Amino acid sequence: MPIIINIDVMLARRKMSSGELAEKVGISPANLSILKTGKAKAVRFTTLAALCKALDCQPGDILEFQPEG
Repeated sequence: MPIIINIDVMLARRKMSSGELAEKVGISPANLSILKTGKAKAVRFTTLAALCKALDCQPGDILEFQPEG
């Protein structure tokens, strides 16, 4: 998948736990884990906005495109 998810990087920068982020965003820790590992097939804009608000960042800080090949 050419989309890289940098939630772990942002968590480390903000010194925040996954559980704390899941609670602030309003999603389960299991769903956050699916997002973090890149196994999610889609992300709702409302979830992305909540992640950005909780992590005080921009969508580009969380999502990165790396072309394959």
